Amino acid sequence: MVQLSQRELARAAGLSDTYLSQLERGLHEPSIRALKAIAKGLNISAEQLISLTASMGAGGTADDDAVEVDTEAAIRSDTRLSEPQKLALLAVLASYVAENAAD
Repeated sequence: MVQLSQRELARAAGLSDTYLSQLERGLHEPSIRALKAIAKGLNISAEQLISLTASMGAGGTADDDAVEVDTEAAIRSDTRLSEPQKLALLAVLASYVAENAAD
């Protein structure tokens, strides 16, 4: 499995380092265009990336909080993913969690 730095992923995806960093920190919610670009940079299909993030759900109950923590742990422990792939998924998760918390 190829290991990419955040900068390498940003270049492979055609996104700025700053934007990718902001996604990672949950400061922005990625557009479909950005998700497609990240997927391309990770050499996976956009559908794979989107389906992984879509299955994370939305809500705001205590049970959902437990699921979100488990989701983060699952991403971090998944040996099929490289560290940059994990960071990208965690960034998407964080952006969705932040958006749902604001609702």
